[in-house]
Amino acid sequence: MSADKRLLVIIPAFNEEANIEAVVDELIRLCPQFDYIVVNDGSTDHTAQICRRKGYNLLDLPVNLGLAGCFQAGMKYAYRENYDCAIQFDGDGQHRPEYIEPMLEKMGEGYDIVIGSRFIEGHKDASMRMIGSRLLSSAIRLTTGVKVADPTSGMRMFNREMIREFALKLNFGPEPDTVSYLLKQGAKVAEVPVTAAPRLGGESYLKPTVAAAYMIRMLLSILVIQNFRQAMSSANS
Repeated sequence: MSADKRLLVIIPAFNEEANIEAVVDELIRLCPQFDYIVVNDGSTDHTAQICRRKGYNLLDLPVNLGLAGCFQAGMKYAYRENYDCAIQFDGDGQHRPEYIEPMLEKMGEGYDIVIGSRFIEGHKDASMRMIGSRLLSSAIRLTTGVKVADPTSGMRMFNREMIREFALKLNFGPEPDTVSYLLKQGAKVAEVPVTAAPRLGGESYLKPTVAAAYMIRMLLSILVIQNFRQAMSSANS
């Protein structure tokens, strides 16, 4: 992708006081060529205070909107500031900065969405996350005809048209069912192999029961609800 293309790294952060400083400092050190914005999603800990003390670029939401609203706020900022690409980069330390450049290069081949995939190279894993990801991958392939090896990856890059979709049209988050919906709308999706790091600190909200409920909800959305969304989209176009 040509050097004049501008990329924004969007870092959603909710109660990431244990991680945010290490995440942003490493991003700045390894990828100084990219702009970033921390979107503080109404954190109740010291996430916002740390960002202000460190002088980070901060979009401070007054209330908790959840990932969908938090990410959309970042995409609205990216759209307003005229960025060509934007990437979701989680504030817990699991996403690695060194993969941003390869993803950007892949996007330069003409893709709308590039996913940092943990499973693209035949990775063997019997965990619930891997099993759930395979189920969602099968559902997406069944309904769109496109294979997405790692639909649950949160490391996703979007081009200018996708930024516009999220900023102005889509009132839902960067989730597997959204990827399925965008594929049905004609979006071109590619994957680049990445390795996720362990969470730096704190606890993930995805406990086993929460994760199971999430997978069931995503499956129902991809297999059933997306058909209605597609029909409504066609009727309104």
